[in-house]
Amino acid sequence: MEAHLIEMLGMLLRWLHVIAGIAWVGSSFYFIWLDGNLDPVPPGSEEAGKGVSGELWAVHGGGFYNSQKYAVAPARHPEKIHWFKWEAYTTWLSGTALLVIVYWMRAQAMMVDPTVSGLTPAQAVGVGAASMIVSWCVYDLLCRSPLGRRNRVVAAAVFGLLTLLAWLLCATLGGRAAYIHVGVAIGTIMAANVIFVIIPGQKRMVAAMRAGRTPDPADGARGRQRSVHNNYFTLPVVFIMISNHYAATYGHPHAWAVLALISAAGVLIRHFFNRRHKGARPWRYLAVSAVLFGAVAVWTAPHIQALPPVKGPVTLDRVRSIVGQRCVMCHSQAPTFPGITQPPAGVVLQGAAGIVQNAQRIYQQVVVTRIMPLGNASQMTDDERAVIAAWVTAGAPAQ
Repeated sequence: MEAHLIEMLGMLLRWLHVIAGIAWVGSSFYFIWLDGNLDPVPPGSEEAGKGVSGELWAVHGGGFYNSQKYAVAPARHPEKIHWFKWEAYTTWLSGTALLVIVYWMRAQAMMVDPTVSGLTPAQAVGVGAASMIVSWCVYDLLCRSPLGRRNRVVAAAVFGLLTLLAWLLCATLGGRAAYIHVGVAIGTIMAANVIFVIIPGQKRMVAAMRAGRTPDPADGARGRQRSVHNNYFTLPVVFIMISNHYAATYGHPHAWAVLALISAAGVLIRHFFNRRHKGARPWRYLAVSAVLFGAVAVWTAPHIQALPPVKGPVTLDRVRSIVGQRCVMCHSQAPTFPGITQPPAGVVLQGAAGIVQNAQRIYQQVVVTRIMPLGNASQMTDDERAVIAAWVTAGAPAQ
């Protein structure tokens, strides 16, 4: 019952995380789009006299909308202001809770990989937690440094920082855990931008309006810079959220570089849309992103490592014996491996039928990507992988 409750809690947290993430990413996309589509107000017009710098007319759902942006702030403090913050807070809180349940509480299975490093589960969790905190601190220092006044330079520096983080995590944690913790580090930066920079700056601007003072334009500039950064972070983070389904990426010998290429493609796609919203036709960014994805596809293409020759007949019973010794501890109706409460991906390999049915999946994960067993915790040998490869290549006979 305890395992089932944990599973249900994880399901609800994942659902909440996705819903809140959609709301956060949606608002980020909308406001960057809105900012790029504002039309300047005519000089001398009533709107210009009120401090409006741009406006947009839109129609949606049968109604007309008129959005206006002030150069600094309106002369009169509005009675009601909507704050865009809870989407960010809820996304980060639910995501971090999910990280704890799925990865930190099951660190032995989900984070530790003896073939990568000799970390204990506690040490692996410590590395993961430190990556979140240190990433934000270094990022924030970069933005507050003189580099922060040069957008392209600070963008390159941040990309380098996150690529370094990916390299370090891939050298200490299992591939899936490394990717997820890069994503959580980026998510922490995004949420911290809202908590520590954007919202405090907006509060100071509102307080100045209420006191009859002119708000400090620097608060608006800093908030906009961090909002733009968050906008460019979105597509890499969304990829990382789904990356655990694609072992060819996180299971690659240079998984950190694969992630860097995919993230760069995501940033370029986002830049294309941001420029397109302003009326430009920057198709070259889409072209470069397509080249990057093509490079990833070629680089991660299956390359089966040489396996020793198989001695003796290859039968289902022989394969079933290997699977029973190396895989069933996780892939059973009642897993016995510490931290695993349900068979991963719903794949049950206890009986012959389950093995035959999942023969191609076994081959992909055990022979091609070699991701399974996770961290080779059950110490599957190359001789055993060779037997499985020979059986599947022969058509996975059910005998």
